Amino acid sequence: MDTWELLGHPARLRIVHALRGERTLTTAQLGALLPDVSKAMLYRHVEVLAAGGVLEVAGERRVRGAVERHYRLRRDRAAIDPGEVASMTAEDHRRAFAVAVATLVAEFDAYLDRDGADPSADPVGYQQHAIWLSRDELIALVGELRAAILPRLAQPATPGRTRYLLSPILFPGEPAAADPG
Repeated sequence: MDTWELLGHPARLRIVHALRGERTLTTAQLGALLPDVSKAMLYRHVEVLAAGGVLEVAGERRVRGAVERHYRLRRDRAAIDPGEVASMTAEDHRRAFAVAVATLVAEFDAYLDRDGADPSADPVGYQQHAIWLSRDELIALVGELRAAILPRLAQPATPGRTRYLLSPILFPGEPAAADPG
């Protein structure tokens, strides 16, 4: 199974999100972070991700006769390779986008269902903006966004940090205008 197939399910993508930031978690801890995912489904998806090499066992310990495994992401397998993206068909992109949106909806629902969730007090945002850019301006904007985001992607989970999901979505809202010249 390639990475696209492994990450192409909202529950599996949410597991990957939960483990980002150098986190090491047990399946029980993942279940606490994803309370809307049934225990059986969570175990099944963790097993699929581990078998596919996206997750690795960081440690094991015996707890009341059972083995408790601690999982972490394998950095080299927790993202879709740019070459894979380049070879995706329009239908592949539709499916990938649907998974990304379904994952966002599930994550946002889980946030709203938490005790104390307060979108007006938390820095919650989901605005859409239509911006007019030339190709060069678009490339510059993407570079600026990457420069701002990439260093923060490397930050580990620490007691003073809260995990936020940042999901930039960018696509042309209409066909490119013809050059009037």
